[in-house]
Amino acid sequence: MRKPRDFDAALKTLTDKTRALKESKRRQLGELIVATGADGLEVETLAGGLLAMVKTADAAQKEAWRKEGVAFFRKAPAAQSRASGQLESDAQSHGRTPPARSATGEA
Repeated sequence: MRKPRDFDAALKTLTDKTRALKESKRRQLGELIVATGADGLEVETLAGGLLAMVKTADAAQKEAWRKEGVAFFRKAPAAQSRASGQLESDAQSHGRTPPARSATGEA
């Protein structure tokens, strides 16, 4: 006779994995905002810019944004660390707390 399947445990496991993936996505989006320097914008300005990007139907503009994003992620790690160091000094000079760093030195 086969062992009965525990559907409740399987559902709980899937729910936990879903929750972990959503949290990871939120954390990565936050890190992206800090890495690009967009954390210096007002929340309303950032939201408005993102909404405009979502609403645009201009394929050429979307492609230009995509290319700029690709270039951003291909930057040398040294350039990114210099940029994040600049973010920290800017944050300190404006009375803000600089972004927290992980053990790997990433924001």
